[in-house]
Amino acid sequence: MVKETYSTTIMAGKMVEVFKTDVRHTDQSMMLVRKLKTRLPGCCINFDLEDCDNVLRVEGEKFSTEGVIRVLNSCGFHCEVLAY
Repeated sequence: MVKETYSTTIMAGKMVEVFKTDVRHTDQSMMLVRKLKTRLPGCCINFDLEDCDNVLRVEGEKFSTEGVIRVLNSCGFHCEVLAY
């Protein structure tokens, strides 16, 4: 089976990227959102911990997907662009 990744979607000048994570708890997600918002001001960042992939969604003018992954990795979490 070939896995593809969602390409970064650009809507009205904004990028949208969805990541699969191993973040499980609300307090963890809140800490990570705070860290990401300091590095990505103006971006809308949220987790869906009820999703089986514990999805992180980032929407903004311009950001690095690799940078988002590095932030989560540096905090001890796995993060990858969501494959379908």
